[in-house]
Amino acid sequence: MNRRWTEPASLAVFTAAALWISYVDPSDRLTWWLEALPVILGLPLLMLTRQRFPLTPLAYRLLFVHAIILLIGAHYTYAQVPAGDWVRGWLGLSRNPYDRLGHLAQGFVPAIVAREVLLRRTPLDTGPWLFFLVTCFCLAFSAFYELIEWWVAVLGRFAADAFLVTQGDVWDTQWDMFLALLGSIAAQLYLAGRHDRQLAQLGSSVGPSAAP
Repeated sequence: MNRRWTEPASLAVFTAAALWISYVDPSDRLTWWLEALPVILGLPLLMLTRQRFPLTPLAYRLLFVHAIILLIGAHYTYAQVPAGDWVRGWLGLSRNPYDRLGHLAQGFVPAIVAREVLLRRTPLDTGPWLFFLVTCFCLAFSAFYELIEWWVAVLGRFAADAFLVTQGDVWDTQWDMFLALLGSIAAQLYLAGRHDRQLAQLGSSVGPSAAP
């Protein structure tokens, strides 16, 4: 196997295995489908585009980590993840904070993917406008996800409680979007340099058919 495909292929296999493990005997089957759907749709999409538009190793690794976060939440429901309960007891919190991690990742990971697409497929270059537009994309993505949660709640009524994960917090929606905002900013501040180096390496190795 081409060395450039070894890691993405391995991550795809590990993600598929995690998807199956998460699927087995979840806390709530409906919630599992709702929470795991991004992974179910995203994994084949990445496999189908791996030749025409291969991503950087950094993007693939972050997507893998995000998938694991989603699948753990899907299996237990976010309000019942054991690790979150441990943190809640350790810090004396009033709620399971695992969903906060999920929404932080919802800004952190898409920021790098959006940054990659914008740099490779548009005239944008690194700089303030790129930073601003990536942040705007992550906020829009987070807000749209909150709309999806609202639509599910309207259609499913009480069956959607485990999916909403408000845990009695009236400001849960605002917290979710704020954490996605922080995640998107943090990803760009701390990973931009590494991302740029990997983009340069990728641009010299993908060949004309996959180049921007």
